[in-house]
Amino acid sequence: MNFLSIQSHVAYGHVGNASAVFPLQRLGVEVWPIHTVQFSNHTGYGAWTGRVFDGAMIREVIDGIEARGVLPACDGVLSGYMGGADIGEAILDAAARVRAANPAAHYCCDPVIGDVGRGVFVRPGIPDFIRDRAVPAADVVTPNQFELDFLAGHATPTLAAALDAVEAVHRLGPKVILVTSLITDDTPADAIDLLASDILGTWRLRTPRLDLSVNGAGDAIAALFFLHWKRTGSAREALVRAASSTWGLLRRTFEAGSREILTVAAQDEFVTPSRVFEAVMVGRPQP
Repeated sequence: MNFLSIQSHVAYGHVGNASAVFPLQRLGVEVWPIHTVQFSNHTGYGAWTGRVFDGAMIREVIDGIEARGVLPACDGVLSGYMGGADIGEAILDAAARVRAANPAAHYCCDPVIGDVGRGVFVRPGIPDFIRDRAVPAADVVTPNQFELDFLAGHATPTLAAALDAVEAVHRLGPKVILVTSLITDDTPADAIDLLASDILGTWRLRTPRLDLSVNGAGDAIAALFFLHWKRTGSAREALVRAASSTWGLLRRTFEAGSREILTVAAQDEFVTPSRVFEAVMVGRPQP
């Protein structure tokens, strides 16, 4: 299987492509990464060096890949942090070119907009571009709770509200949705929930909460979920595999006291998670 991954990249640590590419490779995927930014480290440190690329550069790299005649062999396009609307347009163009070359290919959009407690942390105009252009073009989307609320247009303090929001995002276009970092009035204080939804229904998976604040886990779980969905065709199965692996990665990181997720040291979690969680149906099948 071959994936085109268009995301940010850091030299030190693991976010964006530096978080998504290796887990996919460890599971046997050939990944063609294109970086939307190249920074020394993630911006959570407060200081970094490097630069943001533009849409023209992304199109040039896609042109070069296309010239190799390999786009028909691309099974999926994965995107994360966009940086600017021109980058977003280049990503959508890449997804369209891949689909034209291989009608069986899919586009997974991780709609990076913001997070609970931090609010919106992308440039002005990007949230609207993601909601109005990127999400409707995607087959799979992987928002966190803050992003789900933005896309659906309402808050999700209850499980019922979260299920309504998932249905609203389905109406925007995506067939498959993964919601990460979900906390409602139904979530125990020592746990955190995830939802996955497709034509067969909506499932919730609950994991223990870890006292941990790191960057990059969302990029990893989006990549893992997309891969497992492509391989199984099941949102429920993809949820179980991706969430179990990511929790194992975070547990190892927590136990080591690391500020960066231990993507390499904990790589066995991607293949054989140390703990497998159960997903239970909580929502009706999508029309």
